[in-house]
Amino acid sequence: MRYLPGQAHQLPGNRSRLADYTASHFRFEVEGGVATVTLNRPERKNPLTFDTYAELRDLFRALAYADDVKAIVITGAGDNFCSGGDVHDIIGPLTKLDMPGLLAFTRMTGDLVKAMRACPQPVIAAVDGVCAGAGAILSLSSDMRIGTARSKTAFLFTRVGLAGCDMGACALLPRVIGQGRAAELLYTGRSMSGTEAERWGFFNSISEPGALLADAQALAAALAGGPTFAHGMTKKMLQQEWNMGVDEAIEAEAQAQAICMATNDFHRAYHAFVARQQPQFEGD
Repeated sequence: MRYLPGQAHQLPGNRSRLADYTASHFRFEVEGGVATVTLNRPERKNPLTFDTYAELRDLFRALAYADDVKAIVITGAGDNFCSGGDVHDIIGPLTKLDMPGLLAFTRMTGDLVKAMRACPQPVIAAVDGVCAGAGAILSLSSDMRIGTARSKTAFLFTRVGLAGCDMGACALLPRVIGQGRAAELLYTGRSMSGTEAERWGFFNSISEPGALLADAQALAAALAGGPTFAHGMTKKMLQQEWNMGVDEAIEAEAQAQAICMATNDFHRAYHAFVARQQPQFEGD
């Protein structure tokens, strides 16, 4: 039911559906408003290639316009999340590139993080086993993370002679686990166990390996059934307010909340409360 005047907000050409999208370099399925992205090279612990980076970047950009996807789960096939950049397909070729080529690569990997942070849907990482290098960044760039006790997360860039400041790690990781803990992981490149990651706040929760994906998808489904326009606004504010003072943030949130108060979902919630019913959110 619509409570507010005006036409539906879907503008011609502004929305799309991704349920029929066939990915080339990973698995992609949509069910019940939840998209599941599965890195699918289990024999190599699901490493990333140039093509995987580019397709993931383009997919997360497209998700900003997908009206059939309300929440996203990213995971790895088999017993591991992602071992990072493929040594043979990425690391080797990088040693032969000139500076413009290297910069084009590092900007492309950073663009994937930007796309994940910019898409309005909540992104949940389901992390088992190895979660290293760029794989750790994919997990970090998600909105929430569910792990297993046997998972091992490592930002191991310094172990190959690179700075720990890759793909936004120095901005994102301290905000999740604190400056001192982030510095330790980024300087040493050591692995963080699943139980330690939960204790430090990197993982929101720990699941048994066999239940990990189902638990992540259940959380995503609960979010997909909620006020998705408001979720998108929450994600936008979480991102924008990193660069604001408190007074600016309070004003930005006043504007964001006023916008949400002008949605049908807000009115549905009110009328459902009065009728002592559960609201049925539709994202408008």
